[in-house]
Amino acid sequence: MFVSLDLARKHVRADEDEDSELLGQYLAGAQQVAIDYLNRPVFATQEDLDAAIAAGNACKSAIVANAAIRAAILMTFGDMYKQRESVVTGVSVHELPMVQDLLRPHRLVNGV
Repeated sequence: MFVSLDLARKHVRADEDEDSELLGQYLAGAQQVAIDYLNRPVFATQEDLDAAIAAGNACKSAIVANAAIRAAILMTFGDMYKQRESVVTGVSVHELPMVQDLLRPHRLVNGV
């Protein structure tokens, strides 16, 4: 994981007694969303990336999760924690593109 469950818990101000399995699923999902958007392999630490390169398991475009990527994961996690459903009724909703703004500079786009 690029972000610890403890940090994610702090981000959403979740109590210690909240379901760790559920929060772990949200955190794993948020991390996968970031990786999928970036369209490249992402490693938690430089040591992990170096080991993958040495083993021949990392391509040239692989990167280490930086502060922007971790912040985007936390923001996505927060959305998943707060919303918990895919539909919101009875409220006015406006999406802020901040997560994509954090990830876009590190994204690989094919065929450009």
